[in-house]
Amino acid sequence: MHVIINMMRHFLICFFLLCTPICAWAQDVYPSVDPKASYITVDGEEIEDASESQNAPLVAHFTANPSDVGEWSARYEWKIFRPGEENTPLVHRFEENLEYTFAESGTFHIQLYATFILGNDTIPYPQEGESNPFVVNISESKLVFPNAFSPNEVPDDFNDTLKPKEYQSIVDFKAAVFSRWGQRIYSWDNVEGEWDGRWNGHLVKDGVYFLVVHAKGADGKKYNIRKTITVITGYNKDSQGGGDEQ
Repeated sequence: MHVIINMMRHFLICFFLLCTPICAWAQDVYPSVDPKASYITVDGEEIEDASESQNAPLVAHFTANPSDVGEWSARYEWKIFRPGEENTPLVHRFEENLEYTFAESGTFHIQLYATFILGNDTIPYPQEGESNPFVVNISESKLVFPNAFSPNEVPDDFNDTLKPKEYQSIVDFKAAVFSRWGQRIYSWDNVEGEWDGRWNGHLVKDGVYFLVVHAKGADGKKYNIRKTITVITGYNKDSQGGGDEQ
């Protein structure tokens, strides 16, 4: 009998010693999040930091990246707000991941709030007094067109097309070129588009044409451009004269 009792006692001690580290380890593992951000610029480049000035529209992807959730119930909350205006967010969504396109100029903060609940236990993120939002800066808009361009039968990549000389943060765009008799020759609706100086497959004649542009910037600025455009065919980078007038 004593042998049996000792064997049982030895078994219980071993069982306790084996289980204790596992239980202690389990109690030290709690759910957490590791928020990440990535952005697609107007040029199609993927970046991870948009705190430096970016052109609009900027497509953003925010992920919570939770870990060790297990049996805990999870609640996710994203807010996009201007600095100092957290209580009046521009965007307020309850989802694990967030996709948003920034089409307004200014500085924005993006903050994830997460809550994990298991029984009477609650784990918040971020902890009280902590704040680590992502920062996005969208530049003010700009749109400038040249006064002339010089298309060629064989393009030489020198002032061959009519396109914006400079632009940034343009979120809506329409442009059209007309002859001096008011006939529409070409139109496009993408700020990255351009006119190659052709109509019905042939270069237009040298002369003055009319450009009409209606556009809107991320800062709300409206562009209503009406200007003459001089077309000088046959001009190239080795020519002399004013064909590269801007």
